[in-house]
Amino acid sequence: MSIIQQISLIPLFKGLSESQHSGLAGIAAEKSFSRGQTIFSEGDDGDGFYAVASGRIKVFKLSPDGREQILHILGPGEIFGEVPVFAGSRFPANAAAMEESRVFLFRRDSLIALIEKNPSIAMGMLAVLSKRLRMFTSLIDDLSLKEVPGRLASYLLYLSKKENGSSDLELDITKGQLASLLGTIPETLSRILSKMSGQGIIECDGPRIKITDREGIEDLASGLDRL
Repeated sequence: MSIIQQISLIPLFKGLSESQHSGLAGIAAEKSFSRGQTIFSEGDDGDGFYAVASGRIKVFKLSPDGREQILHILGPGEIFGEVPVFAGSRFPANAAAMEESRVFLFRRDSLIALIEKNPSIAMGMLAVLSKRLRMFTSLIDDLSLKEVPGRLASYLLYLSKKENGSSDLELDITKGQLASLLGTIPETLSRILSKMSGQGIIECDGPRIKITDREGIEDLASGLDRL
């Protein structure tokens, strides 16, 4: 598949014309990263934004004691590092490959020049930024207002929604990574999973989780119930 074809499949760029896709392909730098390799670090110059071509990327912050808080886990077609493109600032978080990954880098100066000719590209990016802001607001609410069981319940319902309401789920990240995403530690996460299983809310079999009491998990997520 050509770079133009790959770029045309990125949701941010869908609806653009073939000539616009060609223009984006002309400024895209394809980069490959091995598992665990850093893409950028917090404080680095925001030289552009990235789109995932294959693999998975995590965006995360590090606490002063080195604890990792995952902010986003991104797969093919999703973008990251987009804030500095508009703010002209430094990256506010870290990004690293979770597995063998390929990304497209759209450098800021080249992108701005392209946007001046094609304002519709900027409108698409603003829509993505708005969505990302809503996600951050939800994350802040979860971390500050909900206890860990409520955060886990919300995440499982999110996975269920992605699977068209299915109750049979499969984690595509490790439980350590899930703990980081939920702002807790693996030991606490394991205890909560065990409690939820013991109360018949879910069934666990390795990375596979089945929601057996949807009303119960919805009550946990909304804060109406506690473990």
